[in-house]
Amino acid sequence: MKNAIKLLLAFALLFSSNIYAQSDDPSIEGIVIEANENSQLERLAHELLDVVGPRLVGTPQMEHASKWAIEQYAKWGIEARQEKYGTWRGWERGITHIDMVSPRVQSLDGTQLAWNPSTGSKGVTAEAITLPNFADEAAFKAWLPSVKGKLVLISMNQPTGRPDYNWEEFATEESFQKMKDDRDAMTREWRANIRRTGYNTRTIIAALEDAGAAGLVSCNWSRGFGVNKVFSARTKKIPTVDMELEDYTMVYRMAEYGDKPVLNIVAESKDLGEVPTFNTIGEIKGSEKPNEYIILSAHFDSWDGGQGATDNGTGTLVMLEAMRILKKIYPNPKRTIIVGHWGSEEQGLNGSRAFVEDHPEIVKNVQALFNQDNGTGRVVNISGSGFLHSYDYLGRWLNAVPRSITNHIETSFPGTPSSGGTDHAAFLAAGAPAFNLSALNWSYWNYTWHTNRDTYDKIVFDDVRNNAILTAILAYKASEDPERVSNEKMVMPINPGNGERREWPAQRSPNRKGGM
Repeated sequence: MKNAIKLLLAFALLFSSNIYAQSDDPSIEGIVIEANENSQLERLAHELLDVVGPRLVGTPQMEHASKWAIEQYAKWGIEARQEKYGTWRGWERGITHIDMVSPRVQSLDGTQLAWNPSTGSKGVTAEAITLPNFADEAAFKAWLPSVKGKLVLISMNQPTGRPDYNWEEFATEESFQKMKDDRDAMTREWRANIRRTGYNTRTIIAALEDAGAAGLVSCNWSRGFGVNKVFSARTKKIPTVDMELEDYTMVYRMAEYGDKPVLNIVAESKDLGEVPTFNTIGEIKGSEKPNEYIILSAHFDSWDGGQGATDNGTGTLVMLEAMRILKKIYPNPKRTIIVGHWGSEEQGLNGSRAFVEDHPEIVKNVQALFNQDNGTGRVVNISGSGFLHSYDYLGRWLNAVPRSITNHIETSFPGTPSSGGTDHAAFLAAGAPAFNLSALNWSYWNYTWHTNRDTYDKIVFDDVRNNAILTAILAYKASEDPERVSNEKMVMPINPGNGERREWPAQRSPNRKGGM
């Protein structure tokens, strides 16, 4: 029995050491306990994703989200504000309903693309047609008048709706290879056919609209069951909808076989004119070095095919929760802690670039910035972002994080600077020590990145909770560090393509008047 008790005590000691990397630091212990025992993540996710919904720049939902975040911060005793930096085309999504009315009746799955004009409540009813094979540009011009009053299917008919991993699991090797070869051949021919029209996949849209098409139907399949990428429309007067593969290919086959499918598309929306675009900023003032800054970073906006849950609801939740915990456990930081919920990241890092451009006095005094964007999973990679001495301070700070979290994290020092992709790149370009907390993707690229399936149910809350702990501890350690970190840059490597030395990414100005 004594040996069993000793074993139990040893296990308990080991377990506690894994939870608390530094058990003698009450602030770190407090952060971990608060995150695990009083987490607000599920509530915040429900309110942001279920109630507010997706947060496309220029929409009332983005405005609603900003006000909601400011209210949350106020409840926690954190000062927050909306900081306008430009304008964008205002637009509000309404009801999308797509029905096949001939040769039989069936409701179809799909949605209107962003910033598309409204069809009104009656919608548009027309026959759906495909693009034929064209010998050359003259053949396309001869055919073009026939699109008048028709709905044109503008995406390739995919040969399979099964993702490759499903084929790989169940098909014979020969069958799988044949499918891929056939699909590659179809893709090459589809692209060649578009080129023979004298247009590309973007410019042909205007040609079809100008020729009198009643509407366009696309299928931007993301190579997963039931999942499509959903972006913006390029038509100015007629509806553009994206239809899920299962229904799109059915309609495509009907058109090819001469069944003359007729669709009714109701795509209601509102054009709101020119509206403000903004960042939402929260701040806990520093007590000793208020003019030096820790920045917690995550873009607030999203595309609106789904709820914007993993891009970037989860990053937003991490920063909200980290700020809540810090205010409760560490209310008087040595350095000022700022949280930036950036706007219009999806259109080119506009919010973060505007902040960098508008606040050089903050950027030059950044101690560290921690950004989280890509997906719902636990953080698995942190790079030194090209700062020569990043290991010295990031290593110290990470050493304070529970081993149960850091055991899953790979680091690379000094790493290389990012020129784009997510918001820390805007600060890197200006020389600020900015680091991306890169997460395990959970099939992010196929299933949730900019898709109709980027929804609450995809969130892995245990991982998000660990990310909030990680972020809060890193912010705490960066604030407490007696030294100002070095932002000395690495010597950039040689580009093997041209033999010239690569350059540090250049600072770029934001688009302050977009979508008009």
